Amino acid sequence: MMQIEQQQQQPQQQQNQLMVQNSGSLSFSSHLSKEDEEISKSALSTFRAKEEEIERKKMEVREKVQLQLGRVEEETKRLAVIREELEALADPMRKEVAQVRKKIDAVNKELKPLGNTCQKKEREYKEALDAFNEKNKEKVQLITKLMELVSESEKLRMKKLEELSKNIDSIH
Repeated sequence: MMQIEQQQQQPQQQQNQLMVQNSGSLSFSSHLSKEDEEISKSALSTFRAKEEEIERKKMEVREKVQLQLGRVEEETKRLAVIREELEALADPMRKEVAQVRKKIDAVNKELKPLGNTCQKKEREYKEALDAFNEKNKEKVQLITKLMELVSESEKLRMKKLEELSKNIDSIH
Protein backbone atom coordinates (compact mmCIF):
# COMPACT_ATOMS: atom_id res chain seq x y z
CA MET A 1 0.00 0.00 0.00
CA MET A 2 2.84 2.39 0.79
CA GLN A 3 4.47 1.57 -2.52
CA ILE A 4 1.31 2.54 -4.38
CA GLU A 5 1.21 5.90 -2.58
CA GLN A 6 4.90 6.51 -3.33
CA GLN A 7 4.37 5.71 -7.02
CA GLN A 8 1.46 8.15 -7.17
CA GLN A 9 3.52 10.87 -5.46
CA GLN A 10 6.45 10.58 -7.84
CA PRO A 11 4.57 11.82 -10.95
CA GLN A 12 3.16 14.71 -8.94
CA GLN A 13 6.63 15.68 -7.75
CA GLN A 14 7.96 15.58 -11.29
CA GLN A 15 5.13 17.83 -12.49
CA ASN A 16 5.81 20.31 -9.68
CA GLN A 17 9.51 20.41 -10.60
CA LEU A 18 8.69 21.13 -14.23
CA MET A 19 6.36 23.96 -13.26
CA VAL A 20 9.00 25.49 -11.01
CA GLN A 21 11.57 25.25 -13.77
CA ASN A 22 9.21 26.80 -16.31
CA SER A 23 8.23 29.64 -14.00
CA GLY A 24 11.85 30.19 -13.11
CA SER A 25 12.84 30.42 -16.70
CA LEU A 26 10.02 32.88 -17.29
CA SER A 27 11.05 35.10 -14.43
CA PHE A 28 14.66 35.18 -15.59
CA SER A 29 13.91 35.62 -19.22
CA SER A 30 13.96 39.09 -20.61
CA HIS A 31 11.12 38.25 -22.89
CA LEU A 32 8.52 39.55 -20.40
CA SER A 33 6.13 41.90 -22.00
CA LYS A 34 5.46 45.39 -20.72
CA GLU A 35 1.92 44.35 -19.92
CA ASP A 36 3.13 41.45 -17.78
CA GLU A 37 5.53 43.77 -15.98
CA GLU A 38 2.81 46.31 -15.24
CA ILE A 39 0.54 43.56 -13.97
CA SER A 40 3.35 42.28 -11.76
CA LYS A 41 4.10 45.78 -10.46
CA SER A 42 0.40 46.43 -9.88
CA ALA A 43 -0.03 43.12 -8.07
CA LEU A 44 3.10 43.82 -6.03
CA SER A 45 1.95 47.32 -5.07
CA THR A 46 -1.54 46.00 -4.22
CA PHE A 47 0.07 43.29 -2.14
CA ARG A 48 2.26 45.86 -0.36
CA ALA A 49 -0.72 48.16 0.23
CA LYS A 50 -2.69 45.26 1.73
CA GLU A 51 0.30 44.31 3.89
CA GLU A 52 0.63 47.91 5.11
CA GLU A 53 -3.12 48.08 5.85
CA ILE A 54 -2.93 44.79 7.73
CA GLU A 55 0.08 46.05 9.67
CA ARG A 56 -1.71 49.35 10.46
CA LYS A 57 -4.83 47.53 11.68
CA LYS A 58 -2.66 45.18 13.68
CA MET A 59 -1.03 48.19 15.38
CA GLU A 60 -4.46 49.75 16.08
CA VAL A 61 -5.67 46.52 17.67
CA ARG A 62 -2.44 46.26 19.66
CA GLU A 63 -2.92 49.85 20.95
CA LYS A 64 -6.54 49.10 21.92
CA VAL A 65 -5.42 45.97 23.72
CA GLN A 66 -2.73 47.96 25.57
CA LEU A 67 -5.32 50.59 26.59
CA GLN A 68 -7.68 47.87 27.82
CA LEU A 69 -4.85 46.18 29.72
CA GLY A 70 -4.01 49.52 31.37
CA ARG A 71 -7.63 49.98 32.42
CA VAL A 72 -7.81 46.40 33.67
CA GLU A 73 -4.67 46.93 35.75
CA GLU A 74 -6.12 50.14 37.25
CA GLU A 75 -9.41 48.40 38.05
CA THR A 76 -7.54 45.44 39.54
CA LYS A 77 -5.62 47.81 41.81
CA ARG A 78 -8.84 49.59 42.83
CA LEU A 79 -10.53 46.27 43.57
CA ALA A 80 -7.54 45.12 45.61
CA VAL A 81 -7.71 48.32 47.69
CA ILE A 82 -11.46 47.87 48.21
CA ARG A 83 -10.98 44.22 49.22
CA GLU A 84 -8.29 45.23 51.75
CA GLU A 85 -10.59 47.87 53.21
CA LEU A 86 -13.40 45.32 53.48
CA GLU A 87 -11.16 42.81 55.22
CA ALA A 88 -9.92 45.51 57.59
CA LEU A 89 -13.52 46.36 58.45
CA ALA A 90 -14.60 42.77 58.89
CA ASP A 91 -11.89 41.71 61.37
CA PRO A 92 -12.65 44.15 64.23
CA MET A 93 -16.36 43.59 63.82
CA ARG A 94 -15.92 39.84 64.03
CA LYS A 95 -13.84 40.18 67.18
CA GLU A 96 -16.36 42.51 68.81
CA VAL A 97 -19.25 40.26 67.82
CA ALA A 98 -17.46 37.22 69.22
CA GLN A 99 -16.75 39.06 72.49
CA VAL A 100 -20.35 40.21 72.82
CA ARG A 101 -21.60 36.71 72.09
CA LYS A 102 -19.30 35.29 74.78
CA LYS A 103 -20.61 37.88 77.26
CA ILE A 104 -24.19 37.01 76.31
CA ASP A 105 -23.46 33.32 76.87
CA ALA A 106 -21.90 34.09 80.27
CA VAL A 107 -24.88 36.24 81.28
CA ASN A 108 -27.26 33.51 80.09
CA LYS A 109 -25.43 31.01 82.31
CA GLU A 110 -25.85 33.39 85.26
CA LEU A 111 -29.47 34.16 84.40
CA LYS A 112 -30.60 30.55 84.31
CA PRO A 113 -30.06 29.80 88.02
CA LEU A 114 -31.30 33.28 88.92
CA GLY A 115 -34.45 32.65 86.90
CA ASN A 116 -34.93 29.32 88.66
CA THR A 117 -34.41 31.04 92.02
CA CYS A 118 -36.92 33.74 91.05
CA GLN A 119 -39.50 31.14 90.05
CA LYS A 120 -38.92 29.23 93.29
CA LYS A 121 -39.17 32.40 95.36
CA GLU A 122 -42.23 33.47 93.39
CA ARG A 123 -43.92 30.14 94.18
CA GLU A 124 -42.94 30.50 97.81
CA TYR A 125 -44.24 34.08 97.81
CA LYS A 126 -47.55 32.99 96.26
CA GLU A 127 -47.85 30.17 98.79
CA ALA A 128 -46.99 32.56 101.65
CA LEU A 129 -49.42 35.16 100.25
CA ASP A 130 -52.15 32.55 99.93
CA ALA A 131 -51.46 31.40 103.51
CA PHE A 132 -51.43 35.03 104.68
CA ASN A 133 -54.71 35.77 102.88
CA GLU A 134 -56.30 32.64 104.36
CA LYS A 135 -55.17 33.57 107.88
CA ASN A 136 -56.31 37.13 107.29
CA LYS A 137 -59.71 35.84 106.16
CA GLU A 138 -59.87 33.58 109.19
CA LYS A 139 -58.94 36.55 111.39
CA VAL A 140 -61.67 38.69 109.80
CA GLN A 141 -64.16 35.88 110.34
CA LEU A 142 -63.04 35.51 113.95
CA ILE A 143 -63.25 39.27 114.51
CA THR A 144 -66.70 39.26 112.98
CA LYS A 145 -67.67 36.37 115.24
CA LEU A 146 -66.11 38.17 118.21
CA MET A 147 -68.07 41.30 117.39
CA GLU A 148 -71.24 39.28 117.15
CA LEU A 149 -70.46 37.54 120.42
CA VAL A 150 -69.57 40.80 122.15
CA SER A 151 -72.69 42.38 120.77
CA GLU A 152 -74.77 39.41 121.85
CA SER A 153 -73.07 39.44 125.24
CA GLU A 154 -73.75 43.15 125.66
CA LYS A 155 -77.38 42.62 124.71
CA LEU A 156 -77.69 39.79 127.18
CA ARG A 157 -75.96 41.79 129.89
CA MET A 158 -78.11 44.80 129.12
CA LYS A 159 -81.14 42.62 129.26
CA LYS A 160 -79.97 41.18 132.54
CA LEU A 161 -79.20 44.62 133.85
CA GLU A 162 -82.63 45.81 132.85
CA GLU A 163 -84.19 42.84 134.52
CA LEU A 164 -82.15 43.45 137.60
CA SER A 165 -83.02 47.11 137.44
CA LYS A 166 -86.73 46.19 137.19
CA ASN A 167 -86.35 43.80 140.04
CA ILE A 168 -84.72 46.45 142.11
CA ASP A 169 -87.35 48.94 141.09
CA SER A 170 -90.05 46.51 141.97
CA ILE A 171 -88.51 46.01 145.37
CA HIS A 172 -88.75 49.58 146.24
